[in-house]
Amino acid sequence: MLNSDASFLYFQNIEETKGSFGDSYVALFVRMLGLDNDPLDREQAIVALWQYSLGGKKCIDNIMQFQGCINLTVNLLQSESSSACEAAAGLLRSISSVNVYRDVVAESGAIEEITGLLNRLSLTPEVMEQILCTLWNLSVDEKFSVKIASPDILPLLIKSLEDEDLRVKEAAAGVLANLTLTHSNHNIMVEAGVVPKLANFLKSAVEEESKVIRKEARNALVELSKNEYYRILVIEEGLVPVPLIGIAAYRSLTPSLHSWPSLPDGSKIERTSKGPSRFGASELLLGLNIDDKNANLEEAKMNAIIGRSKQQFLARSGAIEVEDTKLPQSELSKNKQFTLLPWMDGVARLVLILELEDESSICRAAESIARASINEHLRNSFKEAGAVKNLIQLLDHNSDAIIFAAVGALERLSISNAVCHTIEAEGVIAPLTKMLKNLEMSEGMMEKTLNLLARILDPNRKMKSKFYGGPVNGFKKELDAARVDDDPTGSTRKVYEMPKSKQNTRQDVLAFDVVARLVDMLKHPSLEIQRKVASILEFVATSDSVIDKTISADIESGLLAIFQQVELNELESDVESQQTEILAIQVEEVGLAISAASRLLTKLLDLEQFRRTINSAHFTKLLHKILKSNIPLQYKDWVAACLVKIDSLYGPISILEFENPINMEVTLYEKIPRLIEQIRSAFSLEAQEAAVVELNRIISEGMVDATRTVASEGGIFLLVKLIEGGSEKAVEAALSILYNLSMDSENHAAFIAAGAVPALRKIIMSERSQWKRALRLLRNLPT
Repeated sequence: MLNSDASFLYFQNIEETKGSFGDSYVALFVRMLGLDNDPLDREQAIVALWQYSLGGKKCIDNIMQFQGCINLTVNLLQSESSSACEAAAGLLRSISSVNVYRDVVAESGAIEEITGLLNRLSLTPEVMEQILCTLWNLSVDEKFSVKIASPDILPLLIKSLEDEDLRVKEAAAGVLANLTLTHSNHNIMVEAGVVPKLANFLKSAVEEESKVIRKEARNALVELSKNEYYRILVIEEGLVPVPLIGIAAYRSLTPSLHSWPSLPDGSKIERTSKGPSRFGASELLLGLNIDDKNANLEEAKMNAIIGRSKQQFLARSGAIEVEDTKLPQSELSKNKQFTLLPWMDGVARLVLILELEDESSICRAAESIARASINEHLRNSFKEAGAVKNLIQLLDHNSDAIIFAAVGALERLSISNAVCHTIEAEGVIAPLTKMLKNLEMSEGMMEKTLNLLARILDPNRKMKSKFYGGPVNGFKKELDAARVDDDPTGSTRKVYEMPKSKQNTRQDVLAFDVVARLVDMLKHPSLEIQRKVASILEFVATSDSVIDKTISADIESGLLAIFQQVELNELESDVESQQTEILAIQVEEVGLAISAASRLLTKLLDLEQFRRTINSAHFTKLLHKILKSNIPLQYKDWVAACLVKIDSLYGPISILEFENPINMEVTLYEKIPRLIEQIRSAFSLEAQEAAVVELNRIISEGMVDATRTVASEGGIFLLVKLIEGGSEKAVEAALSILYNLSMDSENHAAFIAAGAVPALRKIIMSERSQWKRALRLLRNLPT
C-alpha cells in the first residue's frame, strides 16, 4: 500500500501528464482501490483513474483489463467524500460510454447504488451530473432503460429537472429522452408527470445555454406524442405537433411584399404609413409589435399576426427547421417526422404550410390541424390564423388525399360554434354539396363531409349560442354543443348574424339533386352514414319549400330502409347467446341510426303533404317492433316519441293483438297514477328516482294513451319540478318523459305554466350532463 506522500506524487504526475501515465500505473491505482487501503489513498486512486479514462477508449480498455475494478468503483459511490464519489461516478460514466462495457457496469449493481445516491439530500451538483450521465449512457440499452424507469428512480429524475445546475438538468432530460425510446416506459412516465415538466422547457424563451435541454425535452415529447392519447396531453400543455417538411419546401412561399399587411384571417389593418415596404419590413415590424396596447386588437388576433410574422420571417430567411433535422425532404416525408412548437408558433407554421406547393406537405399540415384541434382555444387560434379560408380553398384541389385531409381538419374545427360560423360564412357549403354529388366518393370522405355539413346546418347551434357566452381564449374545456347524433359543437361568445353575401349558400343543400342524393344515402349500408344523413334531412327537408322535393325523392323508402335494415329479433337473440363486443357495438350503431330516423320522421309528420303520402300503419308496426328489440333505452325514447306523434295525428291504430288489454288497463289506471303519486310524495331521492325511471320505461314502450295518462295526472308539473332538484338519473329520465309529452301540442300550455322554459335554460347554461336532451325539449316548445 502506498503512503499518502507517494499517492500525492503519483497523482501529481497524472495531473502533469493529463491522463498519459503508463499502463503499469493503471494496475497500481486499481490495487489502491482495495477496501483494505486508506480512504485517502482510495480517493486519490479513483480520481487518477477517472482522469486517465478521459483519454479515450484505449485508456478505458486498459482499466477494464483488471477484474474487480468496476465493483470497487461502484463501492466508492458510498464514500462520504464528494471528490471520491464524483470520481467514481465519473469513471463509471466513461466506462459505460463504451458499448461493450455497458453490461458489466449495470451488472455490477451500479444502477442500485446510484438509486441510493440520488436519495441523498447533500449531493453536490458535480456528483449529480456524473451519476445522471452514467444513467444517460446505460439508458441507451432497452433492458436497462426499463430498470431505470422504475418508481424508485423516475421521480428523482423528474425532480432533477428543477435543479439549479444547468448540467444536472441536461443530464436528467437526456436520461428521460432515452427512456421514451422504450415504448413500455411511456405509461409510467406519463403517470409520473413527465409531460408538463418537459413541456415547460419548450415553452420558455430560447436561451443559448439551454439548447441541450430543449433538444432532449423535444425528443422525449415527440416519442410520447406518437401515441394518440399522450399526444393530447402534450397539446394540452401548449405544444403543437408540426410536420417536418424540409427547408426546400418553403421556397415556394411567395408573400406579397408590396401590399399593406393584413390579419391572417383576412381582416384589414389600418394604414399608418404612406407607402408599403419594398422588402416586407412593414409586415414583420408590425407583426412583432402588434402587442402594443394601442393596437386595439383582440389578444387572439395579436397572437395570430405575431406568429405569422415570425414564421414567414424564418421561411424567407431560410432559418426554418434548422434546429430540427438534417435529413433530406424525401426522407422527412417518407418517415413523417414532426417536431413540437409552442402553440402560437405551431399554429402559424401549420397555416403557412397550407400555402405551399408541395402536396405531401399540405396534406400533412391539414392532418396535423385536425389532430391539434382538441380544445376551443386552439380551434379559435387556427381560425384567427387564417386556416379556415385556406382549408376551404383546398376542397377544390385535384388531389383526393388533400381534399380528405382538408375536410377532416374543417370537421374538427367545426366543433367550435364560433369557428363553425366562420366556416359557413367562408362559403364551404357549395363545395361540400358538390362533393356529395360524387358517386365515387369514399366512405370515409362521405362520413366527414356529412358530419361537417350536419354541424353547419344544426339549428341547435344557433339556439345554443343564445344561452351561453364564454371566452374562447385560454386553455378552457369548452361547452360542447348539442348535435342530433351526439356530435359536439363548441361554445361561442356571441350570436353571429350571417353576412347576406353568404346567406344563399344554404340553398345549395335544398336543390333537388342534393336532396335526392341525401335520400338515396339513407339506403347506404353504413349505419354511421344513415345516421348523419337523417340528421341533415331533419334540418333542411322539413319546410314547405322543400317537402315536395323530399317526397319526390321517395324519402319514405329511405326511412323504411333504416327501420327494416336489420332483423332485430334475430340480432337480439344472437347478442343474448354470444354476448360479443362486436354485436354490442352493432346494436349501439343500429340504435343511433334508428333514433335519427325517428327524429326525422317526427319532423316530417308536422307537414300535411307528407302525412297524406305515407302508410302510417306500416310505420307504426315497425316502430312497435323496434320498441321490443334490444337497442338501448335512450334510443327507444325517440321511437316512442315518434309513436306518440303518429297516435296524436292518426288516432290509435290497433296492431298489437297479442297484447293483454287487462295489463294495459292496469298500467294506465293503476301503475302510472301510483308512480306519479310516488314522485309527488316520496321522502327520499332514491324512491323518487326509482319511480321516474320506471315511468320512463313504460312511456318508452310506446303504450297507447300512456302519455295522456301522465299529463292528466299532473305529471308535467311534477316532472318539471323534478328536473330542477332531482338526482342525475332522475333528471335524465324526467327529461325523456317530458320530451315524449312535448310531441303532443295540447300539452305545451301545461309546459309553459309549469315553468319548463326557465328550468331547461338553467340546465343548458349550467352545462349539466343532460343539457343536450334539455335543448332538444326546448326546441319543441313555443318559446
